[in-house]
Amino acid sequence: MERGIRVDCNPAEFDATMSRARVANDGAAGERCYSSDTRQSGMADTPEAQLRRFIEKFEPKHQSLIRAARKTLRRRFPTAYELAYDNYNFFVIGYSPTDRPSDAIVSLTAGASGVGLCFIHGAKLGDPKKLLKGSGSQTRFIRLESTDVLLERDVEDLIAAAIAQAKTPLRGAGRGALVIRSVSAKQRPRRK
Repeated sequence: MERGIRVDCNPAEFDATMSRARVANDGAAGERCYSSDTRQSGMADTPEAQLRRFIEKFEPKHQSLIRAARKTLRRRFPTAYELAYDNYNFFVIGYSPTDRPSDAIVSLTAGASGVGLCFIHGAKLGDPKKLLKGSGSQTRFIRLESTDVLLERDVEDLIAAAIAQAKTPLRGAGRGALVIRSVSAKQRPRRK
C-alpha cells in the first residue's frame, strides 16, 4: 500500500519527478499538489493521471457517472481535500476540510455494482425522507443512478446537514487538493 506525501507545486505544471519536488512541512499558504510516493512505486504520474487510471477500470457508464459526480461534488466542496483510495473493495474519493481521513464529510464510492455517496457520520443525520441506506453505527449512503440525485433538494439538505455537523469546518476560501491516499495491489473486479 502506498502512502500519500505532500509536495509544493503548481498543479498545472506538476511533473511528479519527486527528486525535484520539495516536501512541504505543514499546511503553509500556497498551491499544493499531492501524490503517492513515486520514489517507492516507480511511477511518475500526477495525482490526476493516477485518478484517471483508477476510474478507467470501471464500465463506461460508471466511468461517466464517477466523473460527473466528482465534478458536482467538487463544485459543492471547492475548498475540500479530495482523498482518493483505490482499495480492495471500493474506489473512494473522500471530501474533507483537512488532509486527514477522519475529518471527511462525504465520500464518492464506486464498485462493480454501482456508484454511491457515503455520509461518513450519516447515522447522526436527521433523515425524515428515509433516503439514507445502511444500518451501521456510523455511516449511511445513497445510491447514485445519475448526478441528478446529488441535485435533489432532500439530498442537498443532507449534505448541508453533514457539513454543519462536521467537527472541522470547511475553509472559507482557497482551493482543495487531490491526495492519493492508498492503492491496494489486490482488488475486487471493477466491472461485472
